[in-house]
Amino acid sequence: MSRVVFFGIPAWGHTNPTVEVVRELTRRGCQVRYYSFTPFREKLTEAGAEFVSCDGYLPPDPPKDLEKRLGKDFSALVGMTFDTTMRMDAPVCGQLREWQPDCLVADSVCFWGKLFAKKLGIPLVCSTTTFAFNRETARLIRRRPDELIWMLRGLPLVRKKTEQLRCSGYKDVDLIGLLQNDNETDTIVYTSRAFQPLAETFSDRYAFVGPVLALPPVQERTGGKPLLYVSLGTVIGGRKDFFRSCVLALTDSPYEAVFSLGEGTAVDSLGQLPDHIRAFARVDQLSVLRRADVFLTHCGMNSASEAIACGVPTVLAPQQSEEDAVARRMEELGVGVRLGRETPERIRAAVDRVLSDGSYAARTRELAESFRSAGGAAAAADKILSVANRPSL
Repeated sequence: MSRVVFFGIPAWGHTNPTVEVVRELTRRGCQVRYYSFTPFREKLTEAGAEFVSCDGYLPPDPPKDLEKRLGKDFSALVGMTFDTTMRMDAPVCGQLREWQPDCLVADSVCFWGKLFAKKLGIPLVCSTTTFAFNRETARLIRRRPDELIWMLRGLPLVRKKTEQLRCSGYKDVDLIGLLQNDNETDTIVYTSRAFQPLAETFSDRYAFVGPVLALPPVQERTGGKPLLYVSLGTVIGGRKDFFRSCVLALTDSPYEAVFSLGEGTAVDSLGQLPDHIRAFARVDQLSVLRRADVFLTHCGMNSASEAIACGVPTVLAPQQSEEDAVARRMEELGVGVRLGRETPERIRAAVDRVLSDGSYAARTRELAESFRSAGGAAAAADKILSVANRPSL
C-alpha cells in the first residue's frame, strides 16, 4: 500500500484540482495525508485524505487578500512561503520521517513541500494548476506596470527572506528553480498538451492530464434565447464599473445573462436590472456553463478550463498577467475573442461576434476533446504511483 503526502497552499484554485486525485488514490487503496488549511478540510477528508492543518504555521498576520495578491505580489508569495517553511520545518519534517511517505506531491508554488522533499529525499511530484512554466514559457508572462511596481518594491524583502531560509539550514535555495518547472522533475499539469503553450519544450516526465472535473457531455445548444454568463472569478473584487458596463451592453440585447459578481460587488449596487439579466454573489459555475452559449471571463485557469470543457466559447477579459497568458493562448487557438477596452460597445460587439461566428464554438469543442482524452484523475494517480513505486537508485 503506497503512502502519498500532499502539500497545498491556502488557495481554492490550487486545491480543487487535487481533490479528485486524492479520491482516486484512496479508491486504489493508497494512504493519503494532506497538509493544508481549514477551509479545505471538508473537501479533502470527504475525498479520503487524512487532513493535517497548517493554519498554525502561517505568519501571524498574513495579507487578508493573499489569494488575490499571489498573482502579482511576488514578495507576498516569497515572504509567506519562506516564513511558513521555517515554522513547519522541525515538526513537519519529524512527522514525515515517522510516516515515511513513498511520494510527496507539492503544489507548484508550495515551496515548503518542495524543500521538504529535497531535504528528506522523498520522491517529488509537482502539481501544476496553471500552465507549466519553464524558461521558455516564462517569457510569455508580460507583467503589467502595477505588477512590476509590486515586484520592485518587494525585492529587498525577497532577499531578506531568502537569506533567513538559508540560515535555517536550506543552504542551496534556488528561487528560480522553485518557481519554474524543469524537465527532470515529475510534474502533473491539469490541462492538455493541446492547450499548453510551447508544449514541445516539456519532457515526457510531464503528465498533462487535463482539468480534473466531472465533465458534462458537450451538446449542441438549440432553442430559446442565447445565454451569456459573466464572471471575473471570486477573488477579484470591486468591479462594479465592469458589471455596470455589461448591463448597459445587454439591456436591449436578445440575450439572457447571468452575472456572478464575486467579492466586493453587491447585487443591489447594479441598480434595477432588466428581467433578462440576473445577478448573484456566486453561482454553481459548472451548472451555468452547461446551459451557456458564451462566457465573458477573466481567464483564470480554472474558469477557462471549465468553459472549454463545457464547449462554451468565450469573451476574454484578463485582469492580471497570468490571466493574460491564458487569454492569449485561447485567442491563438480561436476559442475566444479578447475584449480590450471594457466599454458597453466593445462588450456587446465581442459577444455578438462570438455568437454569430460558429467557428469559436467548433474550435472550443475540439479543444474540449483534448481534455477528455488526457486521462483526468486516473492519469494523475497513475503518474503519482509510478513515482512512488519507482525503484530507488
